Amino acid sequence: MSGLPSYRYGSWSGGRDPLEPPYDVASALDEIGESVLAGASPRQALRELMRRGTDGLRGLDDLRRQVAKRQRQTRQRGRLDGTLDEVRALLDEALELEKSALFPDPSDAARMAEMELDTLPRETSRAVQALKPYTWRSPEAKAKYDEIDDLLRREVLDSQFRGMKESLQNASPEDMQAVKDMLADLNAMLDADARGEHTQQQFDDFMDKHGDFFPSQPQTLAELVDDLARRAAAQQRLMDSLTPQQREELGELMQGAMDMDLAAQMAQLADALRNARPDLPWGKGRGEQRMRGQQGLGMGDATTALEELADLDDLEAALGQDYPGASLDDIDEDAVQRALGRGALDDVAALRRIERELREQGYLTHDAHGRLELSPRAVRRIGATALRKVFSDLESRGRGAHDVRDAGAAGDITGAARAWEFGDEQPLDVVRTVRNAVLRTSHASGATGRSLGPVRLHVEDFEVVETERRTTAAVALLVDLSFSMELRGTWAAAKQTALALHSLVTTKYPQDTIEMIGFSDYAQVLQIEQLAGLEAQRVQGTNLQHALVLAGRHLGRHPDAEPVVLVVTDGEPTAHLTRDGYAEFCWPPLPETLALTMAEVERVTRRGATINVFMLDDEPRLVAFVEHLAARNGGRVFSPDPSRLGEYVVSDYLRARRGRRAH
Repeated sequence: MSGLPSYRYGSWSGGRDPLEPPYDVASALDEIGESVLAGASPRQALRELMRRGTDGLRGLDDLRRQVAKRQRQTRQRGRLDGTLDEVRALLDEALELEKSALFPDPSDAARMAEMELDTLPRETSRAVQALKPYTWRSPEAKAKYDEIDDLLRREVLDSQFRGMKESLQNASPEDMQAVKDMLADLNAMLDADARGEHTQQQFDDFMDKHGDFFPSQPQTLAELVDDLARRAAAQQRLMDSLTPQQREELGELMQGAMDMDLAAQMAQLADALRNARPDLPWGKGRGEQRMRGQQGLGMGDATTALEELADLDDLEAALGQDYPGASLDDIDEDAVQRALGRGALDDVAALRRIERELREQGYLTHDAHGRLELSPRAVRRIGATALRKVFSDLESRGRGAHDVRDAGAAGDITGAARAWEFGDEQPLDVVRTVRNAVLRTSHASGATGRSLGPVRLHVEDFEVVETERRTTAAVALLVDLSFSMELRGTWAAAKQTALALHSLVTTKYPQDTIEMIGFSDYAQVLQIEQLAGLEAQRVQGTNLQHALVLAGRHLGRHPDAEPVVLVVTDGEPTAHLTRDGYAEFCWPPLPETLALTMAEVERVTRRGATINVFMLDDEPRLVAFVEHLAARNGGRVFSPDPSRLGEYVVSDYLRARRGRRAH
């Protein structure tokens, strides 16, 4: 049945249990909420969750530590000048064998040959070059010397094409010609690509002919170029990591080991790869003197080590997410699996899934400027968490529970009843309603002489229970956002308190209205989503005057409600609005600032509002100002520990909303 999907099964390659239940995104939101309540913005909270991990899931920080461990292990593999050591060893062996063959010969020619060997340049590269025209007496010595060129050719090719060193050992002229043919076809294909003339068919034909040289089996030219360019960049970093003398010697040895055709093809390939991937770390600065092992590494192995280090460096940066526009999508899955295994790859995939689900399920959104925000749905959940924290503190200190189990009731029952009117929300008086229907039905039956039939309810039968008019409150919460709140560590407590109070008002007392006003150099009305995502503002100024102006406007829109004004601050007023609407800051405060602030206190007082102030510092100037404000307004002053701020504010709201009208 060709229409059915096909499946392939294989052995489990490690990682998270494929049968475990999916991760609960609500738990992730709660953890983000904890960070938000601690004063973080949604962006900071999400980043902290990704870095820390959760529920047995490794976070980015743990993965970075594993990457750092792999980096240390890679750097301990060995020194980068191993090829020079190997060439020097082969040269010493060849010279020792040659001198052993010359020693028994008493001729002057043997003595001259010994003198030539004794006066060779000290630099390995120049000594090898000086022996090019030398006529060897010992076949074994000649064989050792010839190994030098063979080794260098294989190392050069291995530093560009991984695995060449082993595959070309004891290579025949035909084998070397196959390498040159591959290089020629590769350079021709890269030239065609640079002109925009490359086709997939050309690449497929190339792989059919030369695929044995590329064990990774790339599927496109782009994949092949990526592999070769990364290795070529690592080779360049290898050369830059050597001392100037080592670099010069190795360069001369490489040049002398290759014929002109091979050298030209390799140089052309290097230029093409560099032009194709200029974004890679070519040149000095990234890989200089980074290896610390004792054993010398050949060029191919050293290039592999530096290539792995480059991948690990890129992976570490991607896991760190410490650059503008960072995203989990920047993390290369192949690099994760190569460096840390399948389990780490599954952890990264799980972190991505959590972030994606938080967005798709409507918990995280972006504003018009691309900034991450909490949705109203998420804020309601976080606000409820903040409120539970406050109530748990109240209960643990014996202050009594404040859960409203009959939320939505219209008020205390008076015992009277009246006819139902459209729009009534009072409870239905069932007994009176049914009694009215029965009486109406019996009267109708008596008038017609019929027996009493089924009782049917009509609109005019319904009656509702009269209740006392419920007190409503108009709440203005004024929260200091100035930089001093962050410096003193009180910003998180103020933010949590505001979220808790908003949740209490909107869920338990929906007939009340609340407006949150943040103030620093200027004041602003804050929507709950703004407040949840707000960071402490790093500006100077405590403009309580402007905040009271906005509070007065809120109270003015609800003249029949009990006015409740709550102020959370850690400093005296240091800013006010000038006549042209700009904020003027000065410390110590200007007399004008204090006078204008007290003028707004008077206006709010005339509206019948009591201003209760919650001081988060005991600085004498603040204490003096707040006491003066309380004397003018009749409000109360609290000086709670920041950890108990929510308890004080919520308790005071519950007391204040009953209002002086209830006394």
